[in-house]
Amino acid sequence: MAKNEKRKNNWRDKFRFAIFNDTSYEEVWRIRLTKYNAFFAVSFILFLIVIVTYCLVAFTNLREFIPGYPDVNVKRAAYINAIMLDSLEHEIEVRDNYFNNLNAIISGKQPVSHVVGRDSSTDYSRISFNRSSDDSLFRRNIEKEEQYNLSSINGSAPKLSSGLVNVHFFPPVKGIVSSGFDLRTHHYGIDLVTAPKAIVSSTLDGTVIMTGWTMETGFVILVQHSNNLISVYKHNSTLLKEMGERVWAGEAIAMVGDSGELYTSGPHLHFELWFNGEPLNPSQYIFF
Repeated sequence: MAKNEKRKNNWRDKFRFAIFNDTSYEEVWRIRLTKYNAFFAVSFILFLIVIVTYCLVAFTNLREFIPGYPDVNVKRAAYINAIMLDSLEHEIEVRDNYFNNLNAIISGKQPVSHVVGRDSSTDYSRISFNRSSDDSLFRRNIEKEEQYNLSSINGSAPKLSSGLVNVHFFPPVKGIVSSGFDLRTHHYGIDLVTAPKAIVSSTLDGTVIMTGWTMETGFVILVQHSNNLISVYKHNSTLLKEMGERVWAGEAIAMVGDSGELYTSGPHLHFELWFNGEPLNPSQYIFF
């Protein structure tokens, strides 16, 4: 019991810490503490140091000096790489959809992106398609310019169908054929060099079945015509029609450009004609 009482008394004993001037021996500062007070004071100081250190690391740029902690440049590079990766995945998805739709069109099937549900709340029988005055004036001017134009060269077009030979094809653009049709090199159309931003016209009446963009051919638009004909227009700068819209022969559907990172070296239109899933030489049917 005596030892325990002695220990308690030691914890409660007061100690004085003083600071004296070494020259004058004058007392400058002093403090009186017990062991309890000293223990709590040291604990509070350590706790305060921990809190201040945590705040400096968590809310200031000092954390960047910690080995292994990523700095601002690393975070920015990671964020940019994530955006580029997302864009690349989107471009790959668009390219895959384009090829899948093109294969479906060539096979005579309906494109996947064209399968949409019919809106049962709309009465389609009451819809009327009217031409605006500007569109009628534009068509009149084009027809006046093209009234002496030959759409088919007699004797040179292969007679694949009795109804196809007499079809009047409207020239999509006025230009010079820079690259012709060649099955050996898988060039299934012709390249027409013309002025940038020139109007691209639909070669026949039809319905737009696909619009999109690919890295190889840029902005592309496909039009389904009667007699199982499909016309393809590539490397456009702007598309003026959307998928599902009805177009007429000679109506503006796009503008000539230089879009696409491959297969292009300047403003031109790549034009293709497909009949029953087989490519046709447009130069044998249209006088450019």
